[in-house]
Amino acid sequence: MSPDVETLFLRSDELADLATPAEYVDAVREGYRQRGNGAPAEPRTRLDSADPPGFLTGYFAILPETGAMGGYNYAAGFGARDAHFFLPLFDAESGKPLALLDGASMNPSKTGAAGAVGIDALAREDATDLAVIGSGSQARGQLLAAATVRDLETVSVFSPTAENRRAFADSMDGSLDAAVTAVEDTETALDGADIVITATTASEPVFDGDLLEAGTHVTAMGQYDRKKREVDATTIARATYVPDLRTRIDQDAGAYIQALADGAIDEGHVHAELGEVVAGVAEGRTSDDEITLFDSGGTGIETVAAAHMLYEKAREKGLGTTLPFSPASDAMPGR
Repeated sequence: MSPDVETLFLRSDELADLATPAEYVDAVREGYRQRGNGAPAEPRTRLDSADPPGFLTGYFAILPETGAMGGYNYAAGFGARDAHFFLPLFDAESGKPLALLDGASMNPSKTGAAGAVGIDALAREDATDLAVIGSGSQARGQLLAAATVRDLETVSVFSPTAENRRAFADSMDGSLDAAVTAVEDTETALDGADIVITATTASEPVFDGDLLEAGTHVTAMGQYDRKKREVDATTIARATYVPDLRTRIDQDAGAYIQALADGAIDEGHVHAELGEVVAGVAEGRTSDDEITLFDSGGTGIETVAAAHMLYEKAREKGLGTTLPFSPASDAMPGR
């Protein structure tokens, strides 16, 4: 009989403060570099339920140089009106399960890191002024990560509820060197912004694409639904468009899908995947006046990269509980 594999279970509270935003960004950048050089990754698969309302979804990636593979599985709704994130992590060479992570607490950090990698690859080097639309945990993760790749001087935040945007601004103003201010509308937020981040649950565009100034970079990360979009067709048409995965643009990149349907863009509008830019396979920004956009719908790339980084740090600190997993040769004898 083969011995059971000792797999590390890591709780969400153990992961919450285990790594800095900069460490997440470094790990995720390396993951996208591997993707740009051919590492396998698949877009999200989602199953929806009408009664009770909810969905089950997941996505995966293999990062050969990191030596890890895995991804997210999560469910949301289904009566509980909540979400739970399971993150299995496997050894890429042997296939053995390395860890099972309760992935809820790391979600804003790993997603924010993907946004920051997009900023680092596509925004102007001298970008200092950022606008964030949204004031939830994802907006916080995006902003903390963005501050590790650009020397931000000002941050303008807008969300529909005045109390929420003011609380967000007050909290982040104490966390960053940049001056963070709540503003009354998106027009004010975008005025003078070098970087614009949308991190919302909105189904319709949250700003007018004509308001974007030359040289702006946009990260759109709040939607992954073909019928929903945070940015309008004008924004997509004006921008050098870079998705996380090319294979997801016809599946759940709602802003791209609707811009194509409106005739604002043609089929060849995708410039490159983010990983191709990070790996140097494709050019990123080519001029200071260019508008760029990173469409971040969530992938296994940042998930596996961040999870493996956390796994290694947890092992160093002696965190987690081991769980025995039986190999198939024992669990299914004679198969």
